[in-house]
Amino acid sequence: MPKIIGGSLHEHREQTRSKLFAALSALMAERGFDAITLAEIAQAAGVGRTAVYNHFPDKEALLLGFITHETEQYTATLQRSLDDIDDPVEQLRTYVRQQASLTRVYHVAPGPELRSVLSRGAQQRVREHVVVVEQILRRILAAGIEAGVFPDQDVDTIVPLVNACLSGRGVPRSGAERERAIEQTETFVLRAVGALTPVPA
Repeated sequence: MPKIIGGSLHEHREQTRSKLFAALSALMAERGFDAITLAEIAQAAGVGRTAVYNHFPDKEALLLGFITHETEQYTATLQRSLDDIDDPVEQLRTYVRQQASLTRVYHVAPGPELRSVLSRGAQQRVREHVVVVEQILRRILAAGIEAGVFPDQDVDTIVPLVNACLSGRGVPRSGAERERAIEQTETFVLRAVGALTPVPA
């Protein structure tokens, strides 16, 4: 019988899943999802291949579990950064800055786009997780429009446009160039939603 990690079976399962997610993330950073095998993930995680199947029936299920976990962490961190801010303009500034920093930690890694390696059903499940983050931005914009600090606009149209500005990987990893890129992105997004122009009376 495999040695139990942690003080209970639940802890063992959680720690094993964390090891698998960390291994998957590291391997995807090198090669992309489609080029990785379950055997490689198990080896990198330091667990037996059969242990992988105790948690996930296949590689796609492992990726979906990873995305679910990462999105939950991402959303919780993002929401905590907004909890003590009431001004929608400052909330939007914070959202932009958090997205710039969080995507480095939580983003699904390089390689072909997920739609080219996932089934249609799996793509839909990934989309459901993306919507959770979009809802935070939607609330910020709606509050800003209601408060009169953003001009009236179609939130359904604006949300994907703003997130498209934030989904690129062109932000430098560190230093003055990184800070400058984030500031420029922040200014661009605020201008795009009308936060830096007078709102018509």
